[in-house]
Amino acid sequence: MTVTQTRPETDLSHARQPADEAIAADARALSEQLKAMRERLFPPTAMKTLRSFTSGEAAKLIGVSDGYLRQLSLAGEGPQPDTGTGGRRSYSLSDINALRRHLAEQALAKGNAAKARSYLKWRDRERGEHLQVISVTNFKGGSGKTTSSVHIAQYLAMTGHRVLAVDLDPQASLSALFGYQPELDLTGNDTLYGAIRYDAEARPLKDIIRPTYFDGLDLVPGNLELQEFEHTTPQALSARHNGSEAGPLFFARVQAALASVADDYDVVVIDCPPQLGYLTLSALCASTSVLVTVHPQMLDVASMNQFLYMTSDLLSVVREAGGELNFDFLRYLVTRFEPNDGPQAQIVGFMRSLFGDRVLTSAMVKSTAVSDAGLTKQTLYEVGRENFTRATYDRAIESLNAVNGEIEALIHAAWGR
Repeated sequence: MTVTQTRPETDLSHARQPADEAIAADARALSEQLKAMRERLFPPTAMKTLRSFTSGEAAKLIGVSDGYLRQLSLAGEGPQPDTGTGGRRSYSLSDINALRRHLAEQALAKGNAAKARSYLKWRDRERGEHLQVISVTNFKGGSGKTTSSVHIAQYLAMTGHRVLAVDLDPQASLSALFGYQPELDLTGNDTLYGAIRYDAEARPLKDIIRPTYFDGLDLVPGNLELQEFEHTTPQALSARHNGSEAGPLFFARVQAALASVADDYDVVVIDCPPQLGYLTLSALCASTSVLVTVHPQMLDVASMNQFLYMTSDLLSVVREAGGELNFDFLRYLVTRFEPNDGPQAQIVGFMRSLFGDRVLTSAMVKSTAVSDAGLTKQTLYEVGRENFTRATYDRAIESLNAVNGEIEALIHAAWGR
């Protein structure tokens, strides 16, 4: 005897739901939960803020002793810190940057320009220090591009640079880390696409840039509209071939947009999408330097090999079409590295034997501290040491600072410092 099983009517009804409606319903439900989470984590305005820094942290960031900061405070020089219980002093990042400017002015008054630059690290255009545009890229997801991008941008802002972070990924993970929920906080033309589009709706990049809660760090957020550039570029190329399209070619549009705000920044950090399309090519052509993130697993290294071949082929076509490709530095950044993992250590050694000093000396160590901070859409620079075990936090922050300090040194070397 054959037994025929039938599904309950409710299951049949669910199975017959059009796929687009089911996916849209899931998206709406997730969006509402993310909104509720943001309102719970960052009250009362549901926007992120940056913690204050202890006097010891502030002194280390500025490059002076804690005792000297205390002397400045007692003398009434520069912004005054908040004083808590037990006389503990704390500074906001804007306070720290104001102190940098104050100390730089004092050094300049004494004719010590080098000392002034050690406090205030803004680039000197009169000395020919050009805008540094760093693209963080790899077309394999999970290689740590966004995590690397946000920590680099925040580190450079905390060390006294003027930074613009650009989210070029339609998935907008970088924007989420800065507190934006793209489907709620952004409307049309609020991403870099608004400045590089081909039609009359293009708008100046300066109107798109948003300040963040990190003093000295601004953001060009991303969302799904960035994907439009991948669709409209072939149409624009076809129109140009027919003589009906003017303006810069696709590979020069990001460069032109960044040039319009170059005077306001020292460094631009671009978080590229995990694909080698027109957006990534445009970012690479606008870049003065490139960081390729690599997870030290053999499949990831093999994938990077294909990425390098494809990038080389496409950039050679761009160069033949008149694109300028002169990088100050190209470096491979090892991410999510576990030093005690033998195979990973072998792969890192293999890469160093092949690429030499093009592999950064420091690696981003895999850490639960970074993952735990991410649960609340924060980075390790945003959360305090008291939230973790001391050894876990110190190991992670030491790794981050070593990597980002190495990148800062490369930037300053490119400026001739």
